Amino acid sequence: MIGFLFRLLSVFSLATAVVMAVIDATRSIAADSWVMTPLVESWRALSPDTLAAAEEFTRDAMLPELWDPVAVTVLSAPGFAIFAVLALLFYAIGRRPERRDRFATVRT
Repeated sequence: MIGFLFRLLSVFSLATAVVMAVIDATRSIAADSWVMTPLVESWRALSPDTLAAAEEFTRDAMLPELWDPVAVTVLSAPGFAIFAVLALLFYAIGRRPERRDRFATVRT
């Protein structure tokens, strides 16, 4: 059950990465130069209240130093890259182990 949850999260993360990559590709074609939107810009455009809440939670409930060097660095990376890495990690965690046969098979 847990493996299924991680594989499902992997599919959603990969879909988000593809959508963000298509948006960046469309903007790059329109601007006639490379455009890679940082995740923080996408998050701020989608829901600025949750971004502020995440920053406040990180500063109050966790280590305040965790927000500035770590979270700001991650959020400044392109959004499609972050979600692609998340998809890969979720898939690696949720993948089914390779099934091994109990008896050796003879191949001729």
